[in-house]
Amino acid sequence: MKDITARALNIAEQRGATYADIRVVTRLTQRIAVKNGKVEALSQDESLGFGVRVIANGAWGFASSSKLEGKEVERIVAQAIAIAKASALTKTKDVNLGQKIQATGVYETPIKTDPFIIPLDEKINLLMKADAEIRRVKDVKVARGELAFQSEDKIFASTETNGEEIKQKIIESGCGIVAMATDLQSGEVQVRSYPNAGGRHQQTRGYEFILDQKLVENAGRVGEEAVALLTAEQCPSYDAMTVILDGSQLALQVHESCGHPIELDRVLGSEAAYAGTSFLTPDKLGNYRYGSECVNITADATLPYGLGTFGYDDEGVPAQKTDIVRNGLFVGYLTSRETAQQLKLAQSNGTMRADGWNRTPIIRMTNISLMPGTWDLHDLIADTSDGIWMETNRSWSIDDRRLNFQFGTEMAWEIKGGKKMRMFKNATYTGITPQFWGSCDAVCNDKSWVMYGTPNCGKGQPPQIAHTGHGAAPARFRNVRVGVVK
Repeated sequence: MKDITARALNIAEQRGATYADIRVVTRLTQRIAVKNGKVEALSQDESLGFGVRVIANGAWGFASSSKLEGKEVERIVAQAIAIAKASALTKTKDVNLGQKIQATGVYETPIKTDPFIIPLDEKINLLMKADAEIRRVKDVKVARGELAFQSEDKIFASTETNGEEIKQKIIESGCGIVAMATDLQSGEVQVRSYPNAGGRHQQTRGYEFILDQKLVENAGRVGEEAVALLTAEQCPSYDAMTVILDGSQLALQVHESCGHPIELDRVLGSEAAYAGTSFLTPDKLGNYRYGSECVNITADATLPYGLGTFGYDDEGVPAQKTDIVRNGLFVGYLTSRETAQQLKLAQSNGTMRADGWNRTPIIRMTNISLMPGTWDLHDLIADTSDGIWMETNRSWSIDDRRLNFQFGTEMAWEIKGGKKMRMFKNATYTGITPQFWGSCDAVCNDKSWVMYGTPNCGKGQPPQIAHTGHGAAPARFRNVRVGVVK
């Protein structure tokens, strides 16, 4: 590909671009889904193409194509420059990328087993076994299972790297099962998912990740819990209750109430049309109390297994760790090269990613994680005299500034005298982001900490889907409003 990338960059400079970069992306995906003993979906797709970004007359231009040919490269570069020059007619200021980024290198997801070499019948058989175990449970009406895999090869080069390339290979594996139980007389439906909400957990690992989830071994329990929820008591309503959220629910809480509002393009207004803005305005950086002192949140693209783990972002910036909330204080954003300069920060922290070759990079979450605390999970429950344990997300709603929210979970348990007692169904909790995180008084330690994957985060116009990671362990929150959805 070096001839292609060099040709694009040379033509861009000859036509007046002050900066140009090119990404060549090959993506292979596979998805297998079963439902009630039958294969419901089976697909494998591959795409290949390139995208070119340029700055000309102080403005951005972008164009892409699936034809990796010399004449097509020249056409796409010319189109990108024409778009940049047209955009420059309405610019308010020139694009400023700050200091040059000249990093080059190779990165590959460390895996034990390539998921694409595992025979298809072996994968289907695994899902069928889990499906059968779920349907052994009386009153389970629907059993579903899914496997998903992705392999992405990316080549990046820019006019700042003198044509030298960054090469990356990112591999992901995901899986999950869902049991749906119904009461035909009342019409009530209850759902249990494993190992994450919606029956989909994903990491940057090989097929060993699928085996580690032990879908077959957990399938019976998942079905039994779905049925048990049909006769469980409705979760009571409280104006102020102690709540312990399990790690998977907390991962989504971090995603929605911290991950999105720290995207600097949202803060500066360029994402307002699609996904809203942010309450974490620039005046709050470094002096705003986001949460209690036990709340520490990082953006870290170097953590093992995260869906936001890579070697370099799509601007060629090396992966790195950034503190977002330190001892409860808001201290960092997710930035691009351009937005970092707008906020007078030293440099980008490497969070620009594109959904394939035909989309321009935008600021996306990497691995936004609540860092482990000091509590053992057993001790945390034992230390809670009166509370509610909530696990596995079922529903969510949050305003477009990421302040007011309501979440519902698949399952909840009453905690009395430091022990789990009655099972509850249809549990919900509401809050306002800084007050909620300010009420956190305990976070479990690394023995309970898991890197969860969110493979369906939407943003941008035209829309882009990003895969993001969120490490979390169970945590306790005081004086939370708990309600009931009927």
